[in-house]
Amino acid sequence: MNQTAQELTTRIQQSFDRQGLLKHWGAKLMSVREGEVVIALPYSEKITQQQGGFHGGAMGAIADVAAGYAGLSVAPEGMEVTTVEYKINFLAAFESGQLQAKGEVVKRGKRLIITKAIVTHIAEDGKVSDCALLQQTLIPVAKTYE
Repeated sequence: MNQTAQELTTRIQQSFDRQGLLKHWGAKLMSVREGEVVIALPYSEKITQQQGGFHGGAMGAIADVAAGYAGLSVAPEGMEVTTVEYKINFLAAFESGQLQAKGEVVKRGKRLIITKAIVTHIAEDGKVSDCALLQQTLIPVAKTYE
């Protein structure tokens, strides 16, 4: 791609800012590189399940978005991406601290982009533990907003 690092970050941030669900949850875009995006989600009652841990839906959402934005970072200018499918494995449950999802491009094809994401839990004491693993298929679609 012929985008500078700043142009790429701006492109991803502008799309991320349109994510109403993640805005409501307090998620933050942490880093953007071509083929790699990291998103953080702090613990709150908005994203818990009945036992007080992070809800699997919240883990899945940030994994989907991080992997999706990794895919967008290699998609042609003027395009967005949409998820065709994903599979997620939940590895462990956590509460408090924050989640971080790191999305990465596995294969950039002509019609499909294959990505993966690892969701980690960062405890208040700094301990890092894996909690979910996602594999995703994306398809580039025309951008319909400015």
